[in-house]
Amino acid sequence: MSDPTNNRRDFIKHSATAIAATTAVTSVASAKTPVDANSKIRIGFIGPGGRGFRAHVGTLCKMQGEGQPIELVAVCDVYSVHRDRAAKYIEEKTGNAPQQYIDYAEMIEKENLDAVCIGTPDHWHAKQAIDSLDSGLHVYCEKPMTKTVEEAIDVLKTWQKSGQVMQVGVQSTSLPLWKQVNEMLNAGKLGKILQYQTEFFRNSAQGQWRGQKLTKEMTPANIDWRRWLGVDEGLAAFETFDREKYGQWRRFWEYGSGMFTDLFVHRTTSMFKATGLRFPGRVVGAGGIFLEYDGRTVPDVATVVADFNEGVQGLVTATMACANTPINQTIRGHHGSFVFGTGESFDGFDYIPERPQVTRNSKLKEERIATQKVDSTYEHFKNWIDAMVAGDRAMCNNDPLLGAAAITTVILGAQSYRTGKAYFFDDESHTVKEADATWATRWEQRSANRGKPNHIAGWNAGDAGSVLEEPRHMSLAGPWINGKDPSEA
Repeated sequence: MSDPTNNRRDFIKHSATAIAATTAVTSVASAKTPVDANSKIRIGFIGPGGRGFRAHVGTLCKMQGEGQPIELVAVCDVYSVHRDRAAKYIEEKTGNAPQQYIDYAEMIEKENLDAVCIGTPDHWHAKQAIDSLDSGLHVYCEKPMTKTVEEAIDVLKTWQKSGQVMQVGVQSTSLPLWKQVNEMLNAGKLGKILQYQTEFFRNSAQGQWRGQKLTKEMTPANIDWRRWLGVDEGLAAFETFDREKYGQWRRFWEYGSGMFTDLFVHRTTSMFKATGLRFPGRVVGAGGIFLEYDGRTVPDVATVVADFNEGVQGLVTATMACANTPINQTIRGHHGSFVFGTGESFDGFDYIPERPQVTRNSKLKEERIATQKVDSTYEHFKNWIDAMVAGDRAMCNNDPLLGAAAITTVILGAQSYRTGKAYFFDDESHTVKEADATWATRWEQRSANRGKPNHIAGWNAGDAGSVLEEPRHMSLAGPWINGKDPSEA
């Protein structure tokens, strides 16, 4: 590489490393050191197959053509067809032919990269993200951030130490809607926040993820099967080559977690973005394979219920058979609710106040609140690029803290479904243990002590919509000690 290129890369790397990293996992360090105006961020792609091709390669090619300070220089995929397709598309759109690799570690070593986009199956995400961060690279990692809770904490800690910019690919977090909602919640628009519910309802005549096309080109001659499995890295056990496992891996626990990680992560992350919630306190999951008996191991109906230390409950549910009768995505407070409908494209949402008998405010009326519609995938990648250019990882709309909280919530739900147990998560030690009666006891004790509610992070509305009135007749309440009427005490 030429000296100017090395100087540019060093500048970007030193800018990122200069970000004050912290050992406190729950905080985010940032710096405001912009990239040199003449620099280009050199990006490589790991796994540009499905979404890795359509969203990652397609969007960044468009952005390079629009003049964003990026250069798409390399592609890595174990499948030659995907590798060739991505390289050809990049050359057609940008005029530059990227180098091609089977081994992402070799690509990182040889290509003088500044950043990578990861679009591989779930079971590879943690290793590839950690290896990239440890190599001083910025990372865009498709959701879910990892496959397990332990991996999520490892990625989170590695990111904190690295000083690099990392974006997790839940594109809906770049909708302006969620920041707008969060500000209104913290201002007390709904009063004490008690619950969110969200969904991902689909239907299919052939079974979920079986629409991923299997082709004759998918052969051991074209696919480095052992590398895809991750046998040598300890990511999966060896099994005989199978097009079904390769092309439709989301149907099998070894490589993904079905709707828990493909669908629930989307909705849960959005709710976290809106409410400011992060790691759960208690999680339970349920469901089963009730229809799609096609050899899959992941359920076609599932629900995760998460309870948070902030005194909020979250529900995410799905059935793969009732697309026309979903539930609405909703956030509920003591004095009202926000109703968003379904999907991830919004031009507004509904505010529904509680009755004046509850709010003591007869002026509150239902209203439609407008929000800005955007191309969330485009905005998500632009947000990542802007953060890299600014040298400010706190700018990312879905950083690894949010990514770890979301995957922890849904994966504990999946684990609960499979084991029949409920789980606690300790957000200080970042450890998981089986749940017991202490969760209920804790809230009962608070009630007995006439305590006050906990609130979402950022709450600045005081007691608005969060304190119960004391009815006059409650003066008659209480035990009769030594036969004495408590009202006369």
